[in-house]
Amino acid sequence: MKLLTVVGNRPQFIKSAPLSVALRAAGIEEIVVHTGQHWDPALSAVFFDELGLQQPAVMLDLRTSDVSMIEAALRRTLADQMADAVLVYGDTNSTLAGARAGGGRPVVHVEAGLRSGDLAMPEERNRIEVDALSAYLFAPDERSGTILRNEGVAGEIHVVGDVMADAAARFAPLARERSLILVALALVPDAYVLATVHREANVQPSRLRRIVAGLGDSPLPIVLPAHPRTRGVLAVHKIALPPSITMIEPLGYLDFSALASQAAVIATDSGGLQKEAYWYGVPCVTMRPSTEWVDTVNIGANVLVDDDPERIATAIA
Repeated sequence: MKLLTVVGNRPQFIKSAPLSVALRAAGIEEIVVHTGQHWDPALSAVFFDELGLQQPAVMLDLRTSDVSMIEAALRRTLADQMADAVLVYGDTNSTLAGARAGGGRPVVHVEAGLRSGDLAMPEERNRIEVDALSAYLFAPDERSGTILRNEGVAGEIHVVGDVMADAAARFAPLARERSLILVALALVPDAYVLATVHREANVQPSRLRRIVAGLGDSPLPIVLPAHPRTRGVLAVHKIALPPSITMIEPLGYLDFSALASQAAVIATDSGGLQKEAYWYGVPCVTMRPSTEWVDTVNIGANVLVDDDPERIATAIA
C-alpha cells in the first residue's frame, strides 16, 4: 500500500513524526508531501533537521494557504505518485485541500471529530468538511468519536488516542536536554509566560492591541516568539509592546518545546499548543472565544479568555 501524507504547517510536522515511524514498522510505504503553506525556514525546514526526520519526498513550495491552489497541486502529485490513499492531519487549509484532492481514493483523517462549535472559525468548517469526506476517521478521544457518530459520517470511526501525546513524550525530554534557550534568554523555569499569537482573527489590529495589553499586565515576564504575520502587523500598525514582553524570532521545535514545557503559564491562540500544555502539565490561557479541545477546559487545565485584556491578565495571574 502506498500512502500519501499531506503536511503544510508546524503542528503537522510534529504530529507526523511518531505516526511515520509506526507506518514504516507496519510496512506501509509513505510519501510525505509538504505543501509549503508554511514556508519560512524557521517554521518548517528546521523541524525536519532538528527532529532527525526524513525530508518530505515532495516539496510543493506553494507559499500559499489558498485551498484551490493546494488542491490542484496535490491532485497532480497523487497522479504522479500513484498513491492508494491520502492521509491528512488536523484542520488547516492543507488538510482540506488534501481531502478534496483524493479523487476517489480513501481519505484518512487523523484528529477527526474535534469541534469548537464556532462556525465563524475557518478551521471549524475545515474539520466538518474533511470528516465528511474521510473514509477512515481517527479520533483522539471518545467525545470526538461520539460527535462523529452523531453527525452520521459515512467513514469508519476509530478512537485511537492523541498523536500529540506521542510527540510530547518523544520530544519534550530531548528538548530540555539539548536546548539552551532558557539560558540564552535569562529565564528561570516556572517563572515566565510563553505566549503565541498568530491566528488571522487575532492579528487584526484592534484585537491584537487588546491581547498585547492583557499580556502586558502579567505579573511574570512574557516571551513571545513572533510569527512573521504577527510581527508584520505590530510593525505596520505601530503597536508597541510593554516592557514585560520580550519578542523573539520564531524558534526551532526543540527550543520551543523547552520553553513550553518549563513555563509557568502558556498563553496562546494555537490549537495544538493547548493540548501540548496539557501533556506538559502547564496551565494554559487561550486567547480565543472557543476551542476544539473542550476537554482541557472542562477539567480546568485551560481557560478561555478571548481578547479581553482584564481576563487575560487575571487568568495568567
